[in-house]
Amino acid sequence: MHGVDIIRQVVVFDAADLPAESAFWAGMLDGHVFEDDRWHTVIDAAGQWRVGVQLAPDHVPPQWPDGNPQQVHLDLHVRDAKAAHDKAVALGARLLRASDLAAEEGHQVYADPAGHPFCIGWGQPSPERLAAFVAEHVGPTKPSGTS
Repeated sequence: MHGVDIIRQVVVFDAADLPAESAFWAGMLDGHVFEDDRWHTVIDAAGQWRVGVQLAPDHVPPQWPDGNPQQVHLDLHVRDAKAAHDKAVALGARLLRASDLAAEEGHQVYADPAGHPFCIGWGQPSPERLAAFVAEHVGPTKPSGTS
């Protein structure tokens, strides 16, 4: 089976309080928050998309390991949504929420074989567009691994 060109992996946290959660992770990662009403993105000082925070108004904090389960998922941003979908399903993923794979931008929600949710997204900013956006809004970025 051919590989899928994954351009970014993003850990996504559910949160009822988007500003508090995204500010925490931006502080931990020395980054910046870019926000809208239902989604915040944390970009690090090198211009890399590190964390997403998704609005979940009824979020109940996990009491791991002995209580409410953890509530986090992985986003895989890809160049070819159909190829990524085909590979995920062939490997045992279940499609939970479908979108139009031919759309310019979108995402689909899946469960892995153990039932853990993840998303395959496409059309989101390329690394180059993301770097340009960050440079425009916060200035030039530092290369990874520099202080």
